[in-house]
Amino acid sequence: MNEFDAELDARQLACPLPILRAKKSLSQMNSGQLLRIVATDKGAPNDFDEFCRKTGNDLLSSTVQDGEFVFLIRRR
Repeated sequence: MNEFDAELDARQLACPLPILRAKKSLSQMNSGQLLRIVATDKGAPNDFDEFCRKTGNDLLSSTVQDGEFVFLIRRR
């Protein structure tokens, strides 16, 4: 069983594409649902932190796994 409702593969995408695709994915989700994002852009941790602060979505986790950034965001 997954611990998230949707997943976004943003590997090999440069800023601002990971954020734009996350915004689109979140807009198609219901409040409280979880989006898991995997990204490789070095700026992604700062970008997603800022994105969540500005949009009111909750950044539940930001980790590095096998050289990739993994984020879990709860839709507001």
